[in-house]
Amino acid sequence: MAERMPACRPPLMPTGEANLFGLHEYDYKDKFFDGSPILSQGAGYGVLVGFGAVFALVTVLALWLDINFAGHHTHSESFQTAGRRIKTGLISVDVVSHWTWTFTLLQSSTVAFKYGACGPFWFSAGATLQIMLFGVMAIQVKRKAPNCHTILEVVRLRWGVPAHLVFFYLFFINNLFITSTLIVGASSVITTLTGVSVEASCMLIPLGIVIYCVAGGLKAAFISSYMHSVIIFAVIAALIFTVFAPSNPNADQLGSIHQAVPVVGNRGGSLLTMFSVGGLEFGFIFLSTCFGWVWADQGFWQSAIAARPEAAYKGYILGGMLWFAVPFSMATTIGLAGLALDLPMSAQEIGQALVPPAVAYHLLGKGGVILIVIVVFMAVTSSGSAELVAVSSLVSYDVYRTYINPKATGKQVLLVSRLTVLIFGLFSGVFCIGLVHAGIDISWLFSVIGLLVASVFPPISLLLLWNAVPAGAAIAAALGGQILAIVAWLSSTYIQSGELTVLTTSYNGPSLSGNIVATLSSAIDKSDEEAAQMKRALRVTLWWALALSIVTFLLWPLLTLAAGTVWSEGYFTFWIVLSIVWGLVAGA
Repeated sequence: MAERMPACRPPLMPTGEANLFGLHEYDYKDKFFDGSPILSQGAGYGVLVGFGAVFALVTVLALWLDINFAGHHTHSESFQTAGRRIKTGLISVDVVSHWTWTFTLLQSSTVAFKYGACGPFWFSAGATLQIMLFGVMAIQVKRKAPNCHTILEVVRLRWGVPAHLVFFYLFFINNLFITSTLIVGASSVITTLTGVSVEASCMLIPLGIVIYCVAGGLKAAFISSYMHSVIIFAVIAALIFTVFAPSNPNADQLGSIHQAVPVVGNRGGSLLTMFSVGGLEFGFIFLSTCFGWVWADQGFWQSAIAARPEAAYKGYILGGMLWFAVPFSMATTIGLAGLALDLPMSAQEIGQALVPPAVAYHLLGKGGVILIVIVVFMAVTSSGSAELVAVSSLVSYDVYRTYINPKATGKQVLLVSRLTVLIFGLFSGVFCIGLVHAGIDISWLFSVIGLLVASVFPPISLLLLWNAVPAGAAIAAALGGQILAIVAWLSSTYIQSGELTVLTTSYNGPSLSGNIVATLSSAIDKSDEEAAQMKRALRVTLWWALALSIVTFLLWPLLTLAAGTVWSEGYFTFWIVLSIVWGLVAGA
């Protein structure tokens, strides 16, 4: 089993070796960043405070215009469901924004840097399937629980209080760890590049999100999603044109990527092959992890609840196709550029997902670093806003109005929602400071989240698809699956490495074992009338999800075999052109 870190692919530049392709400034280096920040602390605080404040102001202004000129009002229902009237376009953009985490932008390039060209493909395919399939869940929740605020309200009505509390625990864990992944990833980049203390980064990032989420709730998250997506795709386009522009003196070096340091576990050691042990392991881990991330994330359910019935399935199908371009285009561009340049990345820098800023700095200087800092900040604030509103929904409806004050008025629920956004935002910052000081990085968080929550996928799916599932089975599947996954994860870690540390518990093998156990071990209606339109939408969604899944996971990988187990330069050129076109079309 190929390991996630140096055992799978050692740092490209051990001390004492020259750069493979003649970039002598990197000769005899074993890390890219020397410990001194590239940008000033003022630039870092300018993004964290100034840029965050401006962005919050723009979002609040948009909300004010929406209320005063479009006649929409902010109350508890609007705060949590955006009036249940969001159209297809904004749902698809929300999917792109919600799924474009700092992890998406940073780790996808890291996977390309570690495993080669197959890394971006498996990253994109491993998460797109869940988005497509979730369109089925979006239709089902509109059909069977059209007036719910959270999916856990449906759990309580169907399976009772014990199941409700178990799934609340799993959903909260998922939202907390996702939020931590966002903040820790962004903080490591901002701290490394600007010198701003990690404590300040961890607290200022969620504080900016809190400001506009407290003001506008889910509608603010949707508005921010659109603006963030525009900026993210613009930066991706800029990076694509920079890396592949004929005027770039390093552009021709992508063709010499065949000469890069061989990867252990890849066919022929080549970076240009789908036959990669580490890449396949990552793909399976990411596939199973994403089922837990999506199905146990109230943020995705919130978008489904907020969508118009006819927009639910269209938004998720379109959003999945658009989102595929983000990691596929960016990671293929940035990750492979880093390999072609033979940048000296240390194991620690790879673990902190610092490949994109390293490539951007080499190609564009400080301007490139500023672009990366901005796009990372955009990603964490956009996705983070959805997570904060999701947790506020769980607390206000599934705790406060269910167990504390069942007769709560709309104003009381709205107050609790806003207080939850504030408290959870600040708590997340403190929690992330603790993680960083414990040596936890974004790669470790990725390895662990899935095995903690993947067991949610089967019972929550069956909640909406099959009426015969008893409450006891649902509880046993969700909670028992998590326990068995943790046991499998820690046991396989000890068997493989002989010790339990932050590093050994983040290896691919143990993480894959835990994710498989979590998913497989857990695989164990309000209304009698169903509208014909919703039935048709369900059928269309199922067919689209099935067709796109077959194309992505079966036909596409099989078609690469025609190019040989190791790709020729011509086929590699086709692959690059495909990633460029997809990214630019999706951005447009």
